[in-house]
Amino acid sequence: MTRTTQILLKTAVWLLCLLPLGKLLYDAATNALGPDPTAALSFATGLAALRLLTISLAITPLRRLSSRLNWLITLRRLLGLFAFFYATLHLAIYVALYAGFDSTTITTDITKRRFIMAGVAAWLLLLPLAATSTRWAIRKLGGKRWNQLHKLVYLAAICGVVHYWWQVKTGVRTPLTITLILAVLLVARPVQSWLRSRK
Repeated sequence: MTRTTQILLKTAVWLLCLLPLGKLLYDAATNALGPDPTAALSFATGLAALRLLTISLAITPLRRLSSRLNWLITLRRLLGLFAFFYATLHLAIYVALYAGFDSTTITTDITKRRFIMAGVAAWLLLLPLAATSTRWAIRKLGGKRWNQLHKLVYLAAICGVVHYWWQVKTGVRTPLTITLILAVLLVARPVQSWLRSRK
């Protein structure tokens, strides 16, 4: 892949990743967030974070299917950072608009409301991954330790899905699709490794 193609591809991914934010800003400016704007903002940012995280997890299994897809690796860090960006917006909306920056409310919610506990856990797991996403961090940690640390992304994704399930009302099945996709991606990795070891 040429340098120009890489730049164009990354630019396109940047724009696509910014679409959820652009839509939210447009809806806010046009008063189109619905009867509960805070809930709309919270849901949209959380869903964007989980979707981007899931897409980033799909890159390794796809690359293993064909060497012609190796170029996807150049997008993984970008997708992961955007997932963290939306997760941070999601958390900030809770802290500012739901908890009103009140530390007592936040502490009580984390300890007594399980969906908030799962959501905060997901964000905390993503934090060191975002902080060590640079080439400098890879050199400093060493490739082996960096890879081990970044396996936390699987646990973060699971916590994110659990957060989603625990947040919706009983009987609502909207988290099912992304849960199944994530399950397939998590199972695909050991299965692909096993198949490769038998060759």
